[in-house]
Amino acid sequence: MFKKTMIKIAAFLLLILAGIFAFVYYVPYSEGVRSGELIKFSRKGVLFKTWEGEISQGISGAQIFPFSVLDRDQEVIEALQEAEGKYVKLNYEERYATFYWWGETKYFITNVVVTQSPHVRKFGGESP
Repeated sequence: MFKKTMIKIAAFLLLILAGIFAFVYYVPYSEGVRSGELIKFSRKGVLFKTWEGEISQGISGAQIFPFSVLDRDQEVIEALQEAEGKYVKLNYEERYATFYWWGETKYFITNVVVTQSPHVRKFGGESP
């Protein structure tokens, strides 16, 4: 009797953990677009390597947007590696939570578009 009860409790706990994992993995909290100059993108970590980056969203880095990229998104990783120092538009999904093997932030990039900074005038000069 005790053994059956313990098996049922363990199965219930496993089901709860699987539900939490599925919720975090499949249900985004929000989706959106952020734009700015890509100032950092690197693979970091000791046991679990994750892709982490930052864009500057203001003059003189007034607002920094940190983000992560999942390993499975190779096209995004390659686009970010080529866009270092350029102005980019990033589509992202914000998760309720993250796991340490996914990344350090709750913001995961799903698409990258290199674009022109709004601070550059139409004829190529920097705006004052």
